[in-house]
Amino acid sequence: MKKLFRMIATTGAALALCATTAIAGNLVIKGSTTVLPISQIAVEAYMKAHPDVNISLSGGGSSNGIKALIDGSTDIANASRFIKEKEVDMALKKGVYPVPFAVAYDSIIPIVHPSNTLTNITRAQLKDIYMGKITNYKEIGGPDLKIVICSRDTSSGTYETWEGKVMQKERVTPAAQVMASNGAIVQAVSDNKFAIGYIGIGYLNAKVKALKVDGVEGTKESTLNGTFPISRPLFMFTNGWPTGDTLNFVNYMLNPATGQKYVAEAGYVPLY
Repeated sequence: MKKLFRMIATTGAALALCATTAIAGNLVIKGSTTVLPISQIAVEAYMKAHPDVNISLSGGGSSNGIKALIDGSTDIANASRFIKEKEVDMALKKGVYPVPFAVAYDSIIPIVHPSNTLTNITRAQLKDIYMGKITNYKEIGGPDLKIVICSRDTSSGTYETWEGKVMQKERVTPAAQVMASNGAIVQAVSDNKFAIGYIGIGYLNAKVKALKVDGVEGTKESTLNGTFPISRPLFMFTNGWPTGDTLNFVNYMLNPATGQKYVAEAGYVPLY
């Protein structure tokens, strides 16, 4: 595991030194719905620039992406969290060596319906809401409305970051509505004035209202400088050091003129 963490720091520099050869073929990318908007833009642009390469892209969650990498059904696993030690053990038993590439930064933003007058919330309050201890917005300075909780499923990297940084390993109440994607959370909250949820920063739009956390707004600046309390890197994992189309696409994602431009275009925070 320590070797994998060290590899993140050296990945960008090492990739820049690798000479690549364009090899026609197919590329499969699976995993995180948080990384999906970035990948969609990048994949479309990459295939336009490289018409001899076909790329299949799908979501399904970070855990499912990493599982697909381990069982050999994907070339790249998108993940909004780092790989778990038990996943590394499973991979090594199958002769798979997951290599991580940080491709962007993200903040997980609590959201409510635009009509909700609440503007700020603390991590302690979020924890109590998601544990079912706070049940009405008026308890935290908001309107007199019963809270409807929207949460992600356990295969989501967004959920696991939320679990670690907000819930602190406490369980989310069984009363929460569990959803499979960031997009589903946005839809649910935009349609329900009682609802609260959390999404990656790239999914924010005018249909929902972002809440400050501990008085800090989730922005590019607060994500990069670490002041927003619920932030994280986003990853692409490969099996071993990538070669061919896989290496070319990872290089494309890390390039400030291509992939990193699409990171910003998707509403996330570039590495540079």
